[in-house]
Amino acid sequence: MELKVYNINGSETGRTITLDDSIFAIEPNDHAIYLDCKQYLADQRQGTHKSKERSENAHSTRKLKRQKGTGGARSGDLKSPVFVGGGRIFGPQPRDYRFKLNIKVKRLARRSALTYKVNDNAMTVVENISMEAPKTKKMVEIMKNLQISDKKSLLVVDKPNNFVSLSARNLQNIKVVSVSQLNTYDIVNASNIVLFEGSMDELNRVLSTK
Repeated sequence: MELKVYNINGSETGRTITLDDSIFAIEPNDHAIYLDCKQYLADQRQGTHKSKERSENAHSTRKLKRQKGTGGARSGDLKSPVFVGGGRIFGPQPRDYRFKLNIKVKRLARRSALTYKVNDNAMTVVENISMEAPKTKKMVEIMKNLQISDKKSLLVVDKPNNFVSLSARNLQNIKVVSVSQLNTYDIVNASNIVLFEGSMDELNRVLSTK
């Protein structure tokens, strides 16, 4: 499959770029996408949640009432979970939510997500942008020229570019990532993928099955 290459003015350059069928035209694997997105979201969790159990509460250990003869249920001290302010039963404890996922599954998930975007005509190839300084106004203008300013867009560059990243940092609907930072969740979460022309070779190298 071939895609037209656009310039920052939104006009066709007359050039096309050929997409690797082993990356952009595979049989999508929905379960691989699910697993990779699940792992990404799990990695974002701090896992610092904590509640105090009975042994950690700062209450007196005095027995509140005698064991028998009160006509009510027996009770111990104020640390008991049945009392307000007592310890919590089976409360959350700090834990690590991360889990292992094979690199082949992650690569398959990214290829599947990119295939979906191509099939939905939600991918645009733009010639490389050169910026001498961060300019949010220029980035807004580029997005308008490409007619995607109202869409949640993911810009993929070949390598980290501070000027491009800083230009898009204050724009709510735009996220800039390099090929090495590209993940399945960002691809699925974006309405449109903008690939810089220079990122294609690196993308083919990272995701190719050859």
